[in-house]
Amino acid sequence: MSSIAERIAEARTLPGSYYADPKVFHRLKDDVFVKSWQWVGSTREVHEPGRVFPFTLLPGLLDEPLLLTRDLDDRLHCLSNVCTHRGNLVVEHPGSQRDLRCRYHGRRFKLDGAFAHMPEFEGVEGFPAPEDCLPKVPFAVWKNIVFCSVDPVVAFDEWFAPVRERMDWLDVENYRFEPGLSREYIVHAPWALYCDNYLEGFHIPYVHPGLTQALDYGAYYTDVYDWCNVQVGISKGGEYVFDLPQDHVDYGKAVAGYYWWLFPNLMLNFYPWGLSVNVVRPVDVSRTKVEFLTFVGKPELLGKGAGAALDRVEREDEAVVENVAKGVASRFYKNGRFSPRRETGVHHFHRLLDRFCPA
Repeated sequence: MSSIAERIAEARTLPGSYYADPKVFHRLKDDVFVKSWQWVGSTREVHEPGRVFPFTLLPGLLDEPLLLTRDLDDRLHCLSNVCTHRGNLVVEHPGSQRDLRCRYHGRRFKLDGAFAHMPEFEGVEGFPAPEDCLPKVPFAVWKNIVFCSVDPVVAFDEWFAPVRERMDWLDVENYRFEPGLSREYIVHAPWALYCDNYLEGFHIPYVHPGLTQALDYGAYYTDVYDWCNVQVGISKGGEYVFDLPQDHVDYGKAVAGYYWWLFPNLMLNFYPWGLSVNVVRPVDVSRTKVEFLTFVGKPELLGKGAGAALDRVEREDEAVVENVAKGVASRFYKNGRFSPRRETGVHHFHRLLDRFCPA
C-alpha cells in the first residue's frame, strides 16, 4: 500500500532523497523493472520464418539477454538467450537460422526454445529435462510492436487496455520507422525525475514557448488509469489535429496530441503525423538515457502543430530536469505538494512507485 495519500489535495510528493539514494535505485531494479512490461521493438526484426533477433533488456540496468524468434511454422517467440548448459549466449547476431546452436559446446535448440541435441552427453541421467529448454519469456504484440517482461506483475492486456481503447483505430502497423529522426539523449538526472516532468503539462507555459503556441493550455487535461495515464493536448487554433472517428470518446475535440505514459518508463506520443516513442532507460542513480524513436504515418504533417520541434522540446525538458536533480539533492528540500488540477499524473506515478518500492 502506498504511503502517498490517495487524495491528491492532501498528498505530499516522494521525498527528494528517494531520487538520489543508491539503495532505492537498486531496489527499483527488482521491485519495479523486473516486474514491468518493456518496449522491445518491431516484429519486422523477425518478419519471416527462421529469423532471430537477440537483444538486451534494459542495458545497464537489467542487462537480461533475450531473443526473439519466428519459427518455421511462422510463430513468434521470446526466449532467454542463455544456453542452459554453461550459460553462453546462444545467438550473437540477428539473421536467419533453422535452429539455435550454442557455439561453446554445440548444444542445439529448436526455434521455439525446445531442447534438440547435445553432443557428448551419453550416460547423463534424467536428461534432457524441461529445464534444458530455453526459458520462455512473457511477451505481447500490439499492432506490430513487441513488449516483454521478465516477471510481469500485471497482465499485458490489463496494462495496455486504455491505449488500445483510445488508439486502436490508428494504422500504427503501417507507420515507417525513421532512424534519421530518432535520437538518444543522456540526461544527468534520475530517471524518475524525467518521468515526473513528462507527467504534467504544468510547466508547458514556463518551459516550452513553442509548444505553448500550438496547445490550448487551459484545455489541457490528464486521464488516469490503473497502470497508465494520458495527457490530451488540444490545439490552440484547431489546426493539425486528429481526424477522429465518430465513435471515439474524444470525437468533436481538436486533439493535437496524445501523451501516454505507461508504468514505469514508457511514453507513447501520438500526433497527426505519427508516433514518437520515449523509452526511459536508467543508467545509474544520477543518469538516464532517453531513446526517442520516430514512426511516421503522414510525412506531409511533419514539423507542424504540437508534434513539431520535438528535439527543441526535449532539450528544454533536459535543462529543467537537470536543474531539478540538483535541487532535490539539497539538504533543505524535503518534499512538495501536488496541484490537483495539473499534477494528477505525477501523483499517480508517485503512488505506484511507493507501492512497489516504498520510500
